[in-house]
Amino acid sequence: MAMPMSSDALVHAGLAAGRAPADFYRRHLLCALLAFIPAACGLEMFDIDRAWAGRLYMAQGSDWTLRSSFVADTVIHTGGRLLAITAWLAALSIWIAALRREHLASWRWPLAYLLLATASAALLVGWMKSWTNMDCPWDVLGYGGTRPYHGLFAARPSGVRGTCFPAAHASAGYCWLALYFFFLATRPRFRWLGLAVAIGLGVLIGFTQQLRGAHFFSHDLWSLAICWLVALGLYAAMLRDRTRTECPERLK
Repeated sequence: MAMPMSSDALVHAGLAAGRAPADFYRRHLLCALLAFIPAACGLEMFDIDRAWAGRLYMAQGSDWTLRSSFVADTVIHTGGRLLAITAWLAALSIWIAALRREHLASWRWPLAYLLLATASAALLVGWMKSWTNMDCPWDVLGYGGTRPYHGLFAARPSGVRGTCFPAAHASAGYCWLALYFFFLATRPRFRWLGLAVAIGLGVLIGFTQQLRGAHFFSHDLWSLAICWLVALGLYAAMLRDRTRTECPERLK
């Protein structure tokens, strides 16, 4: 009696046979949207952003006392961004080495995807942040600021520029969601580890920024969604067809 194949073996077998899973986009796009859209709407409808920011603000004695703390500001806020940049430069170095060494040739395209997906996601979030005109909690009345609060879908006043949405620092972690698709194309058994690393880093940086008064909860949620969609879109454009015809077992 034949033993059932493991999930990784099924992924390898499907890719080696030139067949992508029929429900790939249903699982990776539709399910993601079905989770994100209700969450984003719920945050807005029930005013969870302000309620959560208020709790954090009150817990610090009606002040953002962690805004300039060494751990929150220097270690996590600045250090997390430097860690992401260092990781990207390390991946760039490996890609350059792969260009020069023939035995690493099979890694060139997956590494190119990883570099492009992480950089594109982070840059897109930063670009959106520059024109969405949304305030940080520390700018808003009731949380130590002077500006009235405007929800995500509310009209913005002219003459005042906010640059806090989406959460750019959190995207330094969430942009590494591309690791999930990188490993899906190369070492499928590590894809969940890549996903966990990206989410863990994004949540750590994002929550720290919320503690500092730099972002509302929804700012991080939108950064997460943007980074996932960029990673998925570039995977479809760059890696999906290749992994349908090249078995990941070859990437050694």
